[in-house]
Amino acid sequence: MDGRRRNPYELTQDTPVYVISVAAQLSGLHPQTLRQYDRLGLVSPDRTAGRGRRYSARDIELLRQVQQLSQDEGINLAGIKRIIELENQVAALQARVAELEDALDGAASAMRQREAAVHASYRRDLVPYQEVQQTSALVVWRPKRQQQSD
Repeated sequence: MDGRRRNPYELTQDTPVYVISVAAQLSGLHPQTLRQYDRLGLVSPDRTAGRGRRYSARDIELLRQVQQLSQDEGINLAGIKRIIELENQVAALQARVAELEDALDGAASAMRQREAAVHASYRRDLVPYQEVQQTSALVVWRPKRQQQSD
């Protein structure tokens, strides 16, 4: 979730509110077909305390998708189940990639802040070293003679 508190009476796409007869009517399918899809694991609605099925708007959309794949595309129910599983897996992986990208952005930002702090701590009284050019001049050093005191 996104961390916000939700109104318990707020309806979302995942709120199970439709009984099987309404879900059948909304999806254009027979209630027995919905029961069959539930037994096969294609569309799994929530259950009430009395074990009655409750469908959400997302379930209704999935029922329509199953019907379209079966009727228009000629895909059998086992194939449709696999398609749905793969679509769910792709959605989960996309969500995980988004999480990892957010974590990476946060880590990169923290690294830039630490790097800026290190640069800010550099001593400013140091003078950069510059290499001295060598010359061919010869310097002779002679120690001073000590005078003898008698």
